[in-house]
Amino acid sequence: MNVTFDKIDAVNGLLTIQMVEADYAERVEKAMKDVRKKAAMPGFRPGQVPMGLLKKRFGSEVLVDEVNKLLGETVYNYLQEQKINTLGQPLISEKQEQIDFENQKEYTFLFDVPVAPEFDATVSEKDTIDYYTINVTDEMVQKQVEMYQNRAGSYVKVDEYQDGDMVKGLLAQLDAEGNTLEGGVQVEGATMLPNYFKNDEEKAKFAGCHVNDVLVMNPSKAYDGSEVELSSLLKIEKEAVKDMTADFSFQVEEITRFTPAQLDQDLYDQVLGEGKVSSEEEFRAAVKATMEKEFKSDSDYKFNLDLRTYLEGRIGELTYPDVLLKRLVRQNNPDKDEKFVEENYAEGIKALTWQLIKEQLSDQFNLQVEHADVLETAENITRMQFAQYGMSNVPDEVITKYATQMLADKKQQEGLVSRTVETKIGTAVKGVVTLNHKSVSMEEFNAMFK
Repeated sequence: MNVTFDKIDAVNGLLTIQMVEADYAERVEKAMKDVRKKAAMPGFRPGQVPMGLLKKRFGSEVLVDEVNKLLGETVYNYLQEQKINTLGQPLISEKQEQIDFENQKEYTFLFDVPVAPEFDATVSEKDTIDYYTINVTDEMVQKQVEMYQNRAGSYVKVDEYQDGDMVKGLLAQLDAEGNTLEGGVQVEGATMLPNYFKNDEEKAKFAGCHVNDVLVMNPSKAYDGSEVELSSLLKIEKEAVKDMTADFSFQVEEITRFTPAQLDQDLYDQVLGEGKVSSEEEFRAAVKATMEKEFKSDSDYKFNLDLRTYLEGRIGELTYPDVLLKRLVRQNNPDKDEKFVEENYAEGIKALTWQLIKEQLSDQFNLQVEHADVLETAENITRMQFAQYGMSNVPDEVITKYATQMLADKKQQEGLVSRTVETKIGTAVKGVVTLNHKSVSMEEFNAMFK
């Protein structure tokens, strides 16, 4: 077999494979013997069908199949041995002539090969990249502490209303003279949060009220005629809301107030785990340390974005085998039209460039991604998700359970693998390049993403 590779230009190549009968004859013969072992034809015992008859019936099919297998192996092995970095699979060349397997014994196959552009994305201490650290201020810690207090807070019944309290009681529609309207709307156990009234005068009517007080208020004014809120409160159809403008009496039966949890050992244990801290000072220090750890993930994420921007700028615009790559896009998306190819090509090239950069960096640092690495990524994401709900001391076995469920989803798994690769690359690069450390506020950091 004769295999040659001609480079048409820096990113396009032509692979030629010339195959003679001796290259494939033995494979075809062996395949035919396997066919004979399994063949069953009327008038012949299994495995005893004459080879001539089998070749007449199945010969061409077996020949094409074996030649194609040999061809695939040859293409793959040659590209690997010659270290030709291709972009996707070689394509059957448009110069390929029709092959007559019935009559020809020698075949010539031509493949158009899209070759990856050459560039250097490896890094060293000569490369300087910004690394942003978010300052965790006392104010930020206080807000986080208050969030924990609110999450662990409780509702208590009180006698006197204050802003923010919830009231519950009997609502009764009044007539023009201020008396209870016979047959009018009455709602037992009506619940309201006056602080959310849209009308300040109605809101003020509840200031300082007590249990058993009877107030006169106007629900329509309080909620600015909102169909949704009034129909829910008064238990009437939305269509009837526009006519419900009357005053109502409200007998206060219950006042409930939300009380944040105290800064005590119960809260410390609930947030951080039993016995981890024993004083408010230690609790605040632990909260700050947790926030700094979480923000480090944000800093690393920003660093990876900046690394990509930096390296893309350093290597500049690359030349690609556009014609071949667009053929590949069409081939891989047979249900899409030409407009799809043109509209998505530029974005695809951008993603391809970053993929090639990552491959070079992975080779530079000899990075390997194991299952344990991907599981760790899933676990870290799971911890952050729990932390968003104030749950920072979730047992490891629970974290692992949820992370394993994430990995069971193939689509999520692909994303986790990609994220793991970029995390490992970022960690390796940080250990080599020169970091230009910059300390910023949370507001300044977030503004970088707008």
